[in-house]
Amino acid sequence: MQTNKNNGQKAFRVIVSGGGTGGHIFPAISIANAIRERWSEAEILFVGALGRMEMERVPAAGYRIIGLPVAGFDRKNLLKNVPVAWKLFMSMRQAKQIVKNFRPAIAVGVGGYASGPVLKAAAAAGVPTLLQEQNSYAGVTNRMLAKKASVICVAYEGMEQFFPREKIVLTGNPCRQDLVITEEKQNEGYRFFGLDPAKKTILVLGGSLGARTLNESVVAATSLLAESDDVQVVWQCGKYYFGEMQQLQREGVIAPHVHLFAFLSRMDLAYAVADLVISRAGAGSISEFCLLQKAVVLVPSPNVAEDHQTRNAEALVKRGAAVMVPDQLATEALFMTALSLVRDERRLQELKHNIAALAQHDSARRIVDEIAKIVNR
Repeated sequence: MQTNKNNGQKAFRVIVSGGGTGGHIFPAISIANAIRERWSEAEILFVGALGRMEMERVPAAGYRIIGLPVAGFDRKNLLKNVPVAWKLFMSMRQAKQIVKNFRPAIAVGVGGYASGPVLKAAAAAGVPTLLQEQNSYAGVTNRMLAKKASVICVAYEGMEQFFPREKIVLTGNPCRQDLVITEEKQNEGYRFFGLDPAKKTILVLGGSLGARTLNESVVAATSLLAESDDVQVVWQCGKYYFGEMQQLQREGVIAPHVHLFAFLSRMDLAYAVADLVISRAGAGSISEFCLLQKAVVLVPSPNVAEDHQTRNAEALVKRGAAVMVPDQLATEALFMTALSLVRDERRLQELKHNIAALAQHDSARRIVDEIAKIVNR
């Protein structure tokens, strides 16, 4: 650590690397925020992938970021990997220079291919490394980096199949801190969304960009929902699909008690009113469902590396903590399943009880506890 000329104290420097998706970026920013809470003078440098969403999200959160030209390998078309290999080579050279210039006390990797070159360069320079794995099936990058890591923070039990047992610490995934459900917030949510408190509420979450299968499932269930006067739906369809879905609703194709939104700015209120959530099976979302004790139907996306979302969903289903509907069956079966479930109070309570047992609280703080142990050794 470098001495601060102004006060004689040592500047605590940390590199945080990874990204590519919100599921990687949000934990990274949460960890950085927790580091700042612990060490107010800490200097934190993010390293991500050029052209990916972290290059916008991280500066918006108030942190400096450097982008590497690294890209993911194409496993279907090997010929396309020639430029990818060159980008990886250039990223490794740049990562070594970043580590040399910044001189971090520790490097934290949150997964995604951007973290590979940085964490590898840090380990080679003798800088201790900590990995955070969000999923129940470990990603390729974290598996590759595990051998040199000091500690690996995980969100699921049973990760010994991927990582050395002695390095694993169960911390969970960092989540938004404003997601607390109270009766007051629930009543505010009913008013905010224009809902009837006497009806059951299903919350459909397709992410900020949307999920085509979930949207098609809502449309396919129009007649079923139209006959369901006891149920109302809050539907985040995503900005890419909003115009199309809005037109369908104007044409009467979508039931009137389906409340359509491109994006939910008040997710805390949406969770507060939801009796049942329909969602993809991203690691961050699942962590929130656990903390909030939400009954959930998971529809894993088939378009993610190594089918992570299916593995995440299966980890909950095995514990009786969620219901899963495969993507290819969703348009036909999703709302039949959801409507049956939301009307079964005993089953709802069972799911809530079981998912609550999987919750990991104060994850960012616990990860920073591990960082403190490493740098104090």
